[in-house]
Amino acid sequence: MPAYPQTAIPPALALPVIEEAFPRNLHPYWSQLQGLTRSWLLEKRLMPADKVEKYADGLCYTDLMAGYYMGAPDDVLSAICDYSAWFFVWDDRHDRDVIHGRTASWRRLAVQLHAATEAPELHLNHKDPLVAGFADSVARLHGTLSRTWNARFGRHFHAVIDAYDEEFRNRTSGTVPSVDAYIRLRRKTFAHAIWLDLLEPTAQYELPAWVRKNPAFARAGLACQDFAAWYNDLCSLPKELAGGELHNLGISLIEERGYSLPEAMTEVRRRVEGTIDEFLSAEREVEKMAAATESVGDAGKELAAAIRLCVGNMRNWFSSVYWFHHESGRYQVDSWDDRATPPYVDDAVPPQPAEPTVPAQRGGPVNDQVGECA
Repeated sequence: MPAYPQTAIPPALALPVIEEAFPRNLHPYWSQLQGLTRSWLLEKRLMPADKVEKYADGLCYTDLMAGYYMGAPDDVLSAICDYSAWFFVWDDRHDRDVIHGRTASWRRLAVQLHAATEAPELHLNHKDPLVAGFADSVARLHGTLSRTWNARFGRHFHAVIDAYDEEFRNRTSGTVPSVDAYIRLRRKTFAHAIWLDLLEPTAQYELPAWVRKNPAFARAGLACQDFAAWYNDLCSLPKELAGGELHNLGISLIEERGYSLPEAMTEVRRRVEGTIDEFLSAEREVEKMAAATESVGDAGKELAAAIRLCVGNMRNWFSSVYWFHHESGRYQVDSWDDRATPPYVDDAVPPQPAEPTVPAQRGGPVNDQVGECA
């Protein structure tokens, strides 16, 4: 679908190549997803009712996912949308815990999320809504493919929790990471691997390791996720400077390399544009692989179709992320009464339940190392 006519994009953030060469798509189930996720946020008590009523639709969380995971069964896309909404709420809790110095609250939550990652079905009624909501969305995703996929998804999310914890320590100690350290960290806090994992339940096909590790396929996946991360940094920089944030590619460039703000924004934009070129190159190579694969009988045709759907959805990530940043109330900092406090965030002290009993693990002991989607 074309860009909404009312969407005005500041020249510094406009990317004509996205608007012209990356057509925007929305899943047919999109019209129902907004109401479903709104109801889920209320049911799971992830946002206060007044904030859900006033802000949830304008945050456009379901639009982002519905523009990415084309071809997903309706129930799978609904679970992905709920998980994505949860992720944003979790990101906001992390930010509030940093700002208010709630170290014990953060550490408790991180340990509980590690446990829920291993056994979501045992945490569905957890007293902390963030843990229970996470468990619900992950339990639904676990029903889509094999236990091998579940375990891979879990390993990737353990790494996300730990990366969030590293960011928590950096922010509470006033540490701005170097550019290289930030890039490594951002690829985990932005959950690159998670959003790529979800391409497979969307396609209803678990990709073999040789496809996932194919250099061209991996390059395409990294390019689409790096685009999202660096474009998010470009758009989030005013919000994050206002909120005292230390984790943004532009901030690391300013701190480590002495860039001025305009110079940092120019460099971040250059990297954003570089991911587009990298994806287009990798996409052509992946198509060669898919064409070769489909010549190997019916099984090859089925795999080739899955590969093409996954890479097509990587392509969708560019347009979906791009428009999301100009339609979501999450980035409309100039409209907020307090630029350091998003109006959609619940700033209340989080619940402090008793520590749960850690369940026996299917895949080894829980990683109790306590640990961004800005």
